[in-house]
Amino acid sequence: MADHPAPPVSGPLVTGSEIARLAGVTRAAVSNWRRRHEDFPAPAGGGANSPLFDLAAVQAWLDKQRKGQDVSAEVSLWQALRAAYGDEMIGGLADVAQMFAGGEGKVPKTLPADAIRLARQLGDSGSPGDVVSALTERFTDSVRRAGSDQVTSPRIAHAVRHFAGEVSADATLFDPACGIGTLLLAVGPELGPTRCGQEVDARSARFAQLRADLTGRTGVDIRTGDSLRDDHWSDLRADLVVCDPPVATTDWGREDLLLDSRWELGTPSRAEGELAWLQHAYAHTVPGGRVLMVMPASVAYRKAGRRIRAELVRRGLLTHVIALPPGTAASHALPVHLWHLRRPRSPDDATVKVRMVDLTANDPDNPLEPEPDQTADVPLIELLDDAVDLTPGRYVEESHRDYATEYRALRQELAEQVSLLADLLPTLMGGDGASALEGPSVSVADLARAGLVEYGDPEPVSVSDQLDTDYLRGFLRSAANTRRSTSASGTYRLDGKGARIPQMDIVEQRRYGAAFRALQEFEERARRVVELSRQASALARDGLGNGALAPGD
Repeated sequence: MADHPAPPVSGPLVTGSEIARLAGVTRAAVSNWRRRHEDFPAPAGGGANSPLFDLAAVQAWLDKQRKGQDVSAEVSLWQALRAAYGDEMIGGLADVAQMFAGGEGKVPKTLPADAIRLARQLGDSGSPGDVVSALTERFTDSVRRAGSDQVTSPRIAHAVRHFAGEVSADATLFDPACGIGTLLLAVGPELGPTRCGQEVDARSARFAQLRADLTGRTGVDIRTGDSLRDDHWSDLRADLVVCDPPVATTDWGREDLLLDSRWELGTPSRAEGELAWLQHAYAHTVPGGRVLMVMPASVAYRKAGRRIRAELVRRGLLTHVIALPPGTAASHALPVHLWHLRRPRSPDDATVKVRMVDLTANDPDNPLEPEPDQTADVPLIELLDDAVDLTPGRYVEESHRDYATEYRALRQELAEQVSLLADLLPTLMGGDGASALEGPSVSVADLARAGLVEYGDPEPVSVSDQLDTDYLRGFLRSAANTRRSTSASGTYRLDGKGARIPQMDIVEQRRYGAAFRALQEFEERARRVVELSRQASALARDGLGNGALAPGD
């Protein structure tokens, strides 16, 4: 990089992506400018992976290079907010929304004059709702690029909307951790549903409510508070609950809530806060109501949550687990899951199978409708083993396995290997009873010094036509050398330097070498027979148990 130390700045800072928008080029072009131009402005803030640049310096450089364009009012507003609010951008967005909602007499004192002027200019040329939506989109994009889970990503919102399916106009929707309202406002028709939310961060809750009001959505009520510790909607029962809960937090209130009635599936451990949010969401459903919960993939198999997962399956509440494509979440490429629950209307209404959907091989921006080979309907009994692993890929792959073809292939290979096994044992006859190493012998170290042996990996190898490699290695594994190579701790380590081999002429060496080579091949094939036997018996047992195989005539 040709960056040089930059003087302190007091004006707005911009990211590389925002510079690209200003110049009408790609982000890669901006990166190239930084590498190739000595006079490109140095970063004035941010980190090594997400540098920020002084807008005035960048604009001057673009003008000098004749690469600049007029900065739009929307970009200028964003930059003014960034300069005033920094990392507290949600507060800036909420203040702009408050200005539009409250009129002339309700302009927040924290909103800078240039932001007020630019926001009004944009509102006059369009609508306040459009301004707020554009700022929300820009904020969501900046958070995604920064690698943060501060807000729900557009891809997750799209996935939840897709798998929620059709939502009636008279439905009641609820999000107990609604953030800035991303999921709550994304699901269902824009007009009609009653939407209720709660968010612990007051700025986010305020912005979510103002955002709903300014975009014309009626029947939206978002309250501030900790949903698990202080549920402001304790009497609410919704038709659909959507939630992208906080993850990997142990401070969710377990000690204060040990006897809470919401834990009908079991009290979650400190490490299983996601399962607390899941049960909280389920407690807010009407009979026939549904829950769509975004979950880290690890919740499907972690040991600490096994008992609650088992109860969830046993009661027939879990209907789908969908593994979304890597990259769906904002801050990482790890796959996330959607868990779909439904409260039965009666004891006979519980599900008897869970549909597993594995989209982890898909592109996150491709359509989400799964192919037939990406789904499996798994009976509850098959999920209730010792692990209660709800990872979709485990069952999707298994359900599309061709047991009969695989078993026939294993059986045929096993028969071929067994038939060849006996032929590999060399023909041996009785010897004179004396150990070959009791006669004249030579150490491998002496052979190496004479240039006849090189120490290979893992065993020595002959580099002379007077020494057979198979003969050398065969005697290295003899009982006498094995004892010599066994350490005081009882572990075996081949010590080529200390080993000795008998002295024989090359013809006799080759006879012994051929026998040792045949034994080596026999041992390797025997190990293959053992492995094939294990695979065939396991496959046969599974296939007979699940109906994929049946006894032959």
